Amino acid sequence: ARDVTEHSQNLDWRGAAGFPISIVRVQGTGKAKMRQLVSAACGLWAAFAPMAQAENLVVVELFTSQGCSSCPPADDFVAMLAADPKVLPLSLHVDYWDYIGWTDSFADPRFTERQKSYARAIGSRTIYTPQFIIGGQDRIEGYAPEETAMRLAKHLAKGSPVTLTVTREGDMLVIHADADPPLTKAVRVQLVRYLPEQTVEIQRGENAGKTITYRNVVTSWEHIGDWSGQGTYELAAPAPGDEPAVVIIQNEGPAAILAAAQAD
Repeated sequence: ARDVTEHSQNLDWRGAAGFPISIVRVQGTGKAKMRQLVSAACGLWAAFAPMAQAENLVVVELFTSQGCSSCPPADDFVAMLAADPKVLPLSLHVDYWDYIGWTDSFADPRFTERQKSYARAIGSRTIYTPQFIIGGQDRIEGYAPEETAMRLAKHLAKGSPVTLTVTREGDMLVIHADADPPLTKAVRVQLVRYLPEQTVEIQRGENAGKTITYRNVVTSWEHIGDWSGQGTYELAAPAPGDEPAVVIIQNEGPAAILAAAQAD
């Protein structure tokens, strides 16, 4: 069941255990201050990046909506994250704000379900827009560039036991992974496709009259295999079309992302 409360415009849904989950739109800060914080954030992860043990592509998921007035600053932040070759931001548009006047053209109920799965994995009763999830682990509600940068820097410095390569051969991706030391539990192998840039003129709803450019807009997120984490993993997966493709290896939960690689 979903209920709308008059003041907070939260939505409730029930997780697998039957408990209610709130959906919240988080308010941001002024645009001028945002730009200053973004500059500081870029400097923070640039300072930490040399500490990395090995080249490590860090995945940053942004759960967002064209119908959420608090989301545009976070959407802009994705472009700044994408400028760092060690970071892969991915915009997942949810559908639970479509009822307030504007239907998000990128929204997919599967992305809403992925966000709910993250909440269930930690026993949380609330999901947010905007919400960043870094490396499948760190959750940041709202637009908080300094906090995002600090947590991102830690992920960049962390390294991973998994080495992942993805090579394109025509319409197929050849995936190769090893773990040193071997993993202690099985992991999920996922294929993500996305649009690098899309501009939308929003005509109704909270962002009416705005023209917003979205980056790295996810169009599909597929579970394509499982790996025990023992020995070498190899898989050939179909990936037709021109959309960029990235393979993500992630602990069940969803939980920690152990490796991510773009198709060469």
